Amino acid sequence: MSGGIHEEFREYVVARGPTLLRAARQLTGHPSDAEDLLQAALFKTYLAWGRIHDHAALDAYVRRAMVNINISWWRRRKLEEYPAEEIPEPVLVSGSGHLPEQVEQALDRLPTRMRTAVVLRYYEDMTEPEIARALGISVGTVKSTVSRAMARLRGDLTVPEQRQPQPQR
Repeated sequence: MSGGIHEEFREYVVARGPTLLRAARQLTGHPSDAEDLLQAALFKTYLAWGRIHDHAALDAYVRRAMVNINISWWRRRKLEEYPAEEIPEPVLVSGSGHLPEQVEQALDRLPTRMRTAVVLRYYEDMTEPEIARALGISVGTVKSTVSRAMARLRGDLTVPEQRQPQPQR
């Protein structure tokens, strides 16, 4: 960029920076996140400075960039795993029968499509595309069906947490 455009951008940031930072704080709710958000939006604005012909709409351009970047960051954070202080270990149901029998009983309680998908996946060692072809459904449906079935099986094979009795006053 030429020196004139660079200077124009610097003057814009000096003049409008505090107002834009307030908008970024409203979007993020956290001062340091707001600073990062504004910096990323201003970087995008700087790269597009030569293509922005209506300088009266610069604030709107920067605000829209902040919204888009914030949504992107939010989506990315939503997919991250967050650590926990304690990782709960599933407790196997005790009682009559051994684990293989308990698994068979839990499988029997599943709806037909779920049971079929789990058996094909884990007993027959078929891939998801092979299961999809065999059942005449999409690969995405196979994935979600197996996932829901495994969640049900885990629930059937664990003991729910015992509630602690509340002391009476």
